[in-house]
Amino acid sequence: MKAARLIISTVGALLLSQCSLPEFPLFSSRTEVVRRPMTIMPPFASQPVLYVWNGSGKPGPMSVNIDLSEQKAYLFKGGQNVGWTYVASGRSGFASPTGTFHIMEKIVDKRSNRYGMIVDRNGDVVNGNATAGVSRVPAGGRFVGAKMPYWMRITGYGVGLHAGAIPNPGSPASHGCIRLPYSMAETIFQNAPVGTRVTIMQ
Repeated sequence: MKAARLIISTVGALLLSQCSLPEFPLFSSRTEVVRRPMTIMPPFASQPVLYVWNGSGKPGPMSVNIDLSEQKAYLFKGGQNVGWTYVASGRSGFASPTGTFHIMEKIVDKRSNRYGMIVDRNGDVVNGNATAGVSRVPAGGRFVGAKMPYWMRITGYGVGLHAGAIPNPGSPASHGCIRLPYSMAETIFQNAPVGTRVTIMQ
């Protein structure tokens, strides 16, 4: 009887020891792997560099040369190139003038008196691409000129350089003015006094 109990105990111990081995786990667990098609996203297109400025602290008078074929302005101080910037000149039907001009007026917070939007009596925009004196203004509404920060007038008929959108670098987009990236418009404004020469070439 004792021998039988000893045999049973030994067999049980062996079974338990076997169950504790990794090859024979007491509780079998299984990890389900769900396989899905892998989507490979293309790398984000890098944003183009809109301008370069190396003119801080450089001596000499400022001048600006604008090449409409490239939609770029080249910046000079004392005759030395100190930077460049993309611009957006007048689109089809609103060509920017060419020739040699000089900055006649500078206003930090300028609004257009010709292009802008129409708002109703509640201030809601009813026409986001309006022309003053042409677009209909509802009763109680008004025309609001488009913002043209860092305005630098170069003609007597409303053309100047100012901060504005460059939606497609290298392509015209304005109503005739020379738009500049905001930071570069501010930089030129700070460095170009009234009288600064601006040359625009085709």
